[in-house]
Amino acid sequence: MDLSNAQFTSIFHFATEQGRIIVNLQYINLAICLGFFLVVVGLLAFVIIKFRQRPGDGEPHQSEGNTKLEIVWTVIPAIIFLILGVLTGVVMSSVNPPVGKRQPDVIVIGHQFWWEYRYPKYGVVTANEFYLPVGTDLMLEIRGADVIHSFWVPDFGQKMDAIPGHPNNLFLKPIREGIFLGQCAEYCGSQHSLMRIIANVVSQKDFDKWIASQRAVPAMPGDQSSQHGRELFMSNTCVQCHRIAGTQATALVAPDLTHIASRKTIGAGVIENNLENLAAWITNPQQFKPGCLMPNMRLSKSDAHDLAVYLENLK
Repeated sequence: MDLSNAQFTSIFHFATEQGRIIVNLQYINLAICLGFFLVVVGLLAFVIIKFRQRPGDGEPHQSEGNTKLEIVWTVIPAIIFLILGVLTGVVMSSVNPPVGKRQPDVIVIGHQFWWEYRYPKYGVVTANEFYLPVGTDLMLEIRGADVIHSFWVPDFGQKMDAIPGHPNNLFLKPIREGIFLGQCAEYCGSQHSLMRIIANVVSQKDFDKWIASQRAVPAMPGDQSSQHGRELFMSNTCVQCHRIAGTQATALVAPDLTHIASRKTIGAGVIENNLENLAAWITNPQQFKPGCLMPNMRLSKSDAHDLAVYLENLK
């Protein structure tokens, strides 16, 4: 799959304002830890060298307690911890402000084993790959549809649990364009490791174009293979799980396929999205993602091909 342009994934390679704030606090923590390390190692080396035993030395002078020293090594760490506690509180308040009456910009729903993304302000629903505009303050509402999942794109900073019946909020202000990869960070079943996230941060202009394309109803198929594929889709159990806008397929159990051809991958990042792979996935998804909830459709090779042709025209 063509993810060669994806950004290097690291918590220190932040792509949001919230990530920057968290990383800056982490740098302060690391600096303090490094300072303690250098002081301790320096004092230890000094003591080892200066007070090492030499030939003829007698029993060292025995002393117990040093009130001033004990006060110093108690007060200094206490002050440092107090400062870190205050800074941590400021960071927590900055990255997780009060929700109030604010409505989510994106609703993220974790399923076994894929991600659903809803844009309630635009009426757009998609799956596994989502888009955000750079430079915009956003609130994501994180939900779980079945078991506990955890939404985590390291470059965005925080991870947030997706808990059934208990929505959580994640605030983001993307500051850098690019493709950012993530992963479900909470074991949620057999295919937990293949529940991947592809986040696209684009300019406001490109985001508006993407929204417009996602709101458009796909045109009716024109060629014979696509027409046959559409008939197969509507006459089989596909319609009991999937939705395609403008058709009688309105189920919301499995990923929305209205614009599946615009996605880079199939199966939440498992394989590249192309005609050959999609036909193979339709034929037997278990060979790519054992334990996923899509059954073997038991279609002939030609029927699977025509169904894939239809879906690959849904851009």
